Amino acid sequence: MNNFNINSKNFSDNVSSWYLRSGRSNLPWRKNISPYRVWISEIMLQQTQVKTVIPFFKKFIKKYPNLKSISVASEDDILALWSGLGFYRRAKNIFKTKEIIKSNYKNIFPKNFEELILLPGIGRSTAGAIMSIAYKKSYPILDANVKRVISRFNNINIENKQALKSLWSLSESYTPNNNIFEYTQGIMDLGATVCHLRSPMCNDCPLKLSCKNAFKEFNIIKKNKKQKLTKKINFILAHSNQSFLLFKKNENSFWESLWIPYDNQYKRRQSLFKQPIKKEIQNFNHALSHVDLNISIEIFDYKKPFKLKTNLEHKWINKEVINEFGLPKPIKSIIENHV
Repeated sequence: MNNFNINSKNFSDNVSSWYLRSGRSNLPWRKNISPYRVWISEIMLQQTQVKTVIPFFKKFIKKYPNLKSISVASEDDILALWSGLGFYRRAKNIFKTKEIIKSNYKNIFPKNFEELILLPGIGRSTAGAIMSIAYKKSYPILDANVKRVISRFNNINIENKQALKSLWSLSESYTPNNNIFEYTQGIMDLGATVCHLRSPMCNDCPLKLSCKNAFKEFNIIKKNKKQKLTKKINFILAHSNQSFLLFKKNENSFWESLWIPYDNQYKRRQSLFKQPIKKEIQNFNHALSHVDLNISIEIFDYKKPFKLKTNLEHKWINKEVINEFGLPKPIKSIIENHV
């Protein structure tokens, strides 16, 4: 599968030995390893830091410890556990993938790389991680941490358009046939805990004697980020005793499939909402990866729930079961704090 040679062996042996000495063996997804647990952790770790993922992973695995348990979960069930983790499309992909595994694989996790890479949300690196960590098969990975280690070791400018192809080729060449579990965990940990973006700890690196960038200072030039758009949102949150009126967002954009207050973008509240006995307004900003939200939320208090004449999917949800529904973090906070 790869062009493994003596130099590659030195690279992988050093990484594997370092992992056994200094790797993060205490991470929750590195205990009771299974293809399912590796899959969930790898999806959660996409674009998200380890320290953020740990409590979400523990909560998720406690409720759904295996494929059999998650096979009966609805998309809402999965999104509810994802509330606050962000990038909710990942949760939707978990739902889609478990449905495919249930229908096409009789609830048995695929053992074939070519089958894994066809599943929603699983790209080449995630499939490689599942194959190498769960099945101990020799497949390369190339997440952000691995890219940094390999590019510095070989002095490759990752901004170059051809860099990705070169890095995949090198990752393949370094991937050993033996000790693949230790190597894969090690190369990820090395990038995360030693080969830092700005201040790499080269003294602690097992590759320092051969690395072409060892002990160099890295002045990371910040890219001129495109100025994010600001979107103004006007919400109406109807409240009655301990119940809140929420609407499922079926629009293909941020917070898709989550439950949110009524979006009063067309100022049609008169036709939907009765006159409240009391109301208050809260204003706040919330930053997403691609857009800044300027949110105004009117909280309407009523004595009891009422029916709406609308085709929008909606529910009066009791505050005590709010954790069973997928809500954006700021909306969930407002509901939990509202008396």
